[in-house]
Amino acid sequence: MAQPWRTLIAFAIVAGAVLLAPAGTAQDGGVIREIRVVGAQRVDEETVRSYLRARVGDPFGEDLIDTSLKSLFATGYFTDVRVERSGEALVVTVAENPIVNRIAFEGNRRIEDDVLEGEIGLKPRQVYTRTRVQADMARILELYRRSGRFAAVVEPQIIRLPQNRVDVAFEIDEGPQTRVRRIVFIGNTRFGDGRLKEEITTKEAAWYRILSDNDVYDPDRMAFDRERLTRFYQSEGYVDFRVASAVAELTRDRDGFLLTFTLEEGRRYRFGRIRLDNRLKDVPDDALTSLMETESGEWYDSELVEKTVDAMSEEVGKAGFAFVDVRPGIERNPDEGTVDIVFRVDTGPRVYVERIEIEGNVRTLDRVLRREFRLVEGDAFDVSKLRQTDRRLRNLGFFENVEISNEEGSRPDRTKVVVKVSEQSTGELSFGLGYSTTNGPLFDISLRERNLLGKGQDIRVGGQISAREQEIDLSFTEPYFTGRPIAAGFDVFRIIRDNDEESSFDVGSTGFALRAGYRLSENWSQRWTYTLRGDTVDPGATASVFVMRERGDSLTSMLGHRVVRDTRDNRFEPTEGHLLRLSTEIAGIGGPVRFVRGEATAAGYVPVFGPETAVLALTARGGVIAGLGRDVRLVNRFNLGGDRLRGFAVRGIGPRDIATGDALGGNRFATATAELIFPLGLPDELGFKGRIFTEMGTLGGIDVSGPNLADRMTLRAAAGFGLSWTSPLGPLRLDFAWPLRKEDFDRTDNILFSIGTAF
Repeated sequence: MAQPWRTLIAFAIVAGAVLLAPAGTAQDGGVIREIRVVGAQRVDEETVRSYLRARVGDPFGEDLIDTSLKSLFATGYFTDVRVERSGEALVVTVAENPIVNRIAFEGNRRIEDDVLEGEIGLKPRQVYTRTRVQADMARILELYRRSGRFAAVVEPQIIRLPQNRVDVAFEIDEGPQTRVRRIVFIGNTRFGDGRLKEEITTKEAAWYRILSDNDVYDPDRMAFDRERLTRFYQSEGYVDFRVASAVAELTRDRDGFLLTFTLEEGRRYRFGRIRLDNRLKDVPDDALTSLMETESGEWYDSELVEKTVDAMSEEVGKAGFAFVDVRPGIERNPDEGTVDIVFRVDTGPRVYVERIEIEGNVRTLDRVLRREFRLVEGDAFDVSKLRQTDRRLRNLGFFENVEISNEEGSRPDRTKVVVKVSEQSTGELSFGLGYSTTNGPLFDISLRERNLLGKGQDIRVGGQISAREQEIDLSFTEPYFTGRPIAAGFDVFRIIRDNDEESSFDVGSTGFALRAGYRLSENWSQRWTYTLRGDTVDPGATASVFVMRERGDSLTSMLGHRVVRDTRDNRFEPTEGHLLRLSTEIAGIGGPVRFVRGEATAAGYVPVFGPETAVLALTARGGVIAGLGRDVRLVNRFNLGGDRLRGFAVRGIGPRDIATGDALGGNRFATATAELIFPLGLPDELGFKGRIFTEMGTLGGIDVSGPNLADRMTLRAAAGFGLSWTSPLGPLRLDFAWPLRKEDFDRTDNILFSIGTAF
């Protein structure tokens, strides 16, 4: 009986030893005495070992080998990895990924190589992986889709080279542009499809949009159009409006997109009770209520609410409050169809600007951007000033895109302002061709750089040749002279004018001008100039005796001053606002020509029949020049006619020698214009507008006398109509005008035409 018990006890001891032994040792047996690396070429063997989870002295185990494999694959250095046991050694066999030698693009015509290179993540001398190539293919396709080429195809080609290197070539089939064939609105009852199409930036494909890409489908543009529709409806009183969905679908033949906007208009509201809840004791209520753009009983307009908030924020800021919160509280009254608004003015959270970071300005210096900021580090954070900064940076014209955001700072009362910009080309080589009844055929060429050496400086050299005038000039402007917001610069010029047809003389002018201008406020600006100019008058053989007296050279040394108030919404095609300009010049500062001259302009623009329809433009001009101890010379007098007084020829009115017909200019003038500019019912992007106008003016009062001199400062008047077109070849203007009141010796011209272009 003793023998079975001894056998049972021995079996139990062996089983216990097996159960208590480490799992790896029990399963695989032994420990790692050596780690050998096979196949490594560029990657050092020690580097490979560092990525392993196994170490010399560790027991062999499947889990350890599995984690080591995953770790090595995760580095991206290897296409294949094997980890296996050979006796007491762990053998790691690797096959390295190749190195990218060169990246090429083939078949791309619409998008340049440098743009594609900046888009992809793979670069020369980096490790090649299939994952990276696939990601770059997706980036390139997205770039083409954003330019409207949804049929684009990208195929990567890998060319193997010695020493485990590869060339990567992306073969691109760009395909045609996928344009928007049709835009459909669902749910709109208040406004028709045509009216809503005018509000969005995406347009339907048409033959006249050959120079525009607004008819190319862009998902970002479509998202922007959703916002524009919302702003439009809310400005028309539809407080509850929303875009339920915006869907883009490819047509069956995949050659275009169908865009569908599903709208929920809701009901239209009027302004109800409008109140002010002012919790700032040091700011009187009257100062804020006077800024309210809203009025009870009028249709609700979200833009007027925003204007009121901005105006109140600015007014409170002037009172010395750094932290203020102006917030409109809106309460709907569906039964009455009104919206009550409470403008709550209170102190906001105390947040300071901790740091301003600028990204993306490769060429433009930081200080060029920072001087446009309305905020600096340490200032109280102000959303209104941040919006002003955004507008000022965009107005520089140096950047394709500007994004400003604020992020949390190191403490709750600190914020970080981040500015991201995308630079664009600021160099311009332009050629111009044109024609006008005033100057005849015209050719213009200029070379300009608006951001010289990234310092924001503007330099231009150009020349212009026309039937009546030849000019060459060089100009330079430093927008922040001596580090202050003073735009200072100089101009050097040579001008030859042919006045034979109207006044029987030519004049050549050579000189230079120094100038400095600065803003007095957001709408007011001021400029000072000094000009030194030499003029040579060359009369014709049949010129008037009054012109013959001017033969020869003269030197003018002149100081000028101009002050301007400009609230126009657009300098080129204003629809509202006004312009006031007063300029004064004094000649005789070191030169023989002496006079004082003043000129004033006042213009106002008022939308009529509702916004974005017709605009009434009223303009008045006047000027006077007086000699200081001597007569005013011919080249310094005012002239009217042509585009300065339609219905009359160039230099068509004013003092004249009856015997020769030569126009002599005048020492005093005044004009007034009333013009109604209106759309013609064509799509806005065509750029056609019509106008009707009436003009009146007078010119005279020269300080010379003699036989055959007609100098009657009587009122002249004309009326007419015209057409303007923002054509692909440049702005075109055609006016027909008929004099209603004139003198017998005046010269008239019923048609005024001009067209110009730059390319």
